[in-house]
Amino acid sequence: MLEDKKTKIYIVLIITASVLMTSLSFYFYQAFFSPNTLLEKEEPYLLHIASNSTFKMVSDSLYEKEIIHDVITFSFAAKVMGYQDDVKPGQYTITPRMSNMNLVKLLGSGKQTPVRLTFNNVRTKEDLAEKITKNLEMTQADFLALLKDSLNIRKFGFEEETIMAMFIPNTYEVWWNTSPENLFDRMYKEYGVFWTEERKQQASAIGLSPNQVSTLASIVQAETQKSDERPKVAGVYLNRLRINMALQADPTLVFATGDFEIKRVLNVHKEIDSPYNTYKYTGLPPGPINLPEISALDAVLKPESHEYLYFCAKEDFSGYHSFASNLNDHLNNARRYQSALNQAKIY
Repeated sequence: MLEDKKTKIYIVLIITASVLMTSLSFYFYQAFFSPNTLLEKEEPYLLHIASNSTFKMVSDSLYEKEIIHDVITFSFAAKVMGYQDDVKPGQYTITPRMSNMNLVKLLGSGKQTPVRLTFNNVRTKEDLAEKITKNLEMTQADFLALLKDSLNIRKFGFEEETIMAMFIPNTYEVWWNTSPENLFDRMYKEYGVFWTEERKQQASAIGLSPNQVSTLASIVQAETQKSDERPKVAGVYLNRLRINMALQADPTLVFATGDFEIKRVLNVHKEIDSPYNTYKYTGLPPGPINLPEISALDAVLKPESHEYLYFCAKEDFSGYHSFASNLNDHLNNARRYQSALNQAKIY
């Protein structure tokens, strides 16, 4: 009788243990292998984990944004896999129906989805700071502070007036949480990639340094948005520089005023006392008046050879220009354009 009772107890214990093991195994499977992300979505989600984030901040964000369905199983998997104590900041692509194991592996690996960084149509340091940090963790103010820090600037071999030349407008891939200092380092590296020995030799052949090429290219770019015309415009300015003739570039006056809404440069603007007034002072201004595109830089490095000293916007407002090798022809071109401006009531 006693033996039968013991046997029954053993059987109950075995069954209970089996049930518990089965339940634990099922829970373990559910916690690690069942889909738990974006269960009702078809598009991936870009998750940003800020620097110094805690695991609770990450898990709360995942749940509140409905990226994960079950926060308890996610937390369990994260604890077992050691992620709770090793949160890595960055930008991560979360795809629909990932398991907790795959999600934790991704976040714990630090394998970020890079940000495609582009910046163009930049005139000032403030413009650059705003556009370059737009999709990054760093703030505009943090980057602008470095951009205006004379000690930082000189570390890269530039001055306050020329630092903009270091930034070559293009598309780059960077980490979302890169620091302002690391971004500066990266842009300097890309500057070195752009300025090959061939380009340096081309600059030397026209008597300019890389920084001076950037400065002239910024003027050329401001004068014409037509890439096919830029080598001809560059040739005009290089001809003027060779004979020590004032560049008389209207965009430099606009830059000197700081009023980029000016549509028509007047004689009063030509009286501004600024090193960027290329009507008052011969030679190139101290630095770029915008960030020149690669097409503008290459236009200066490979200018069109001609005898033109003047150019004026065409009266048809096509964006192209009329060129002249003597003042009389230029004045005729200018009269036609001024007349067109007056008729269009652009004052």
